[in-house]
Amino acid sequence: MADFDLEALSLKELQQLQKDLTKAISSYEDRQRAEARAKLDAIAKEMGYSLAELIGVEVKASRAPAVAKYRHPENATLTWSGRGRKPQWFVAALDAGNIPQDLAIA
Repeated sequence: MADFDLEALSLKELQQLQKDLTKAISSYEDRQRAEARAKLDAIAKEMGYSLAELIGVEVKASRAPAVAKYRHPENATLTWSGRGRKPQWFVAALDAGNIPQDLAIA
């Protein structure tokens, strides 16, 4: 292990050392966790199971982002999928007399 004279370091150097240590600890923990998961997965496969089956974790497939259905009439980069809250530009366009079909992407 390296021998540091912490008293000789400046505040900036001590803060950088602290950041580096935090990063190193996190990286070490992640590697250990991945190694443990790989060992357990190998044991489960050896016995004919998946790790998820054994621990009862349901693996959900991630959803693809929703496809845009509406586009701002003047700024084509602003879109909305029709899900969730209506964006302000959509509400403003409806207040201006447009109907949703006017804003729909063809």
